[in-house]
Amino acid sequence: MSPDLKSAPTKSQATNARIIAMAKSLFVSRNYAEVTTDMIARAAEVTKGGLYHHFSSKEQLYITMMLDDLEHKHQLFGEAVAMTGSCRDRLARLTGDYLRLPAEERELTHLVRRDINSFSGEERQTLVQAYQQALPRQVQAIIEDGIRDRELAPGDARILAWSFVALVEVIISDYAGNVFPSVDAGLDHVLGLFFHGTANPT
Repeated sequence: MSPDLKSAPTKSQATNARIIAMAKSLFVSRNYAEVTTDMIARAAEVTKGGLYHHFSSKEQLYITMMLDDLEHKHQLFGEAVAMTGSCRDRLARLTGDYLRLPAEERELTHLVRRDINSFSGEERQTLVQAYQQALPRQVQAIIEDGIRDRELAPGDARILAWSFVALVEVIISDYAGNVFPSVDAGLDHVLGLFFHGTANPT
């Protein structure tokens, strides 16, 4: 059997991927409570029974979708954590990788906080931990190195990481998109604010 045939997805795998792809679009455009299994099944062109064959509930589908996406982002952003270079260079790499993702992929990152009150117990904790490992904790690791190497003033690295994430979230707004003509312009704005603030140099 040729390598191409070995790597080709099965019909079940292809259907599973199509369901998740359609679910992403629906969950990004609507709140968790507004999305129904009927809507997902129609969008994915499967019967409701076919949907339940792959996912036992809307909750399981959502959690599977989010954990897969956050694991992908954890690996992507981890490349910046692992690279050599200054704190600024590594934050620039991580942030640039995020900003260059397709809009839907960026929006998925924010669903955990938007929809978290729809979950409780172990499911809620799992989603929160996956989000933190994918983004804030990796930013924090880079900032900790920056403090250690005296690129940054001493401070609480966790708070600084959340502050940095908040700055990035501002520049993905529609308004900021009109102010900054390119990813590089927005990235320069975030890095400038984080490392130098807004004070006029004297």
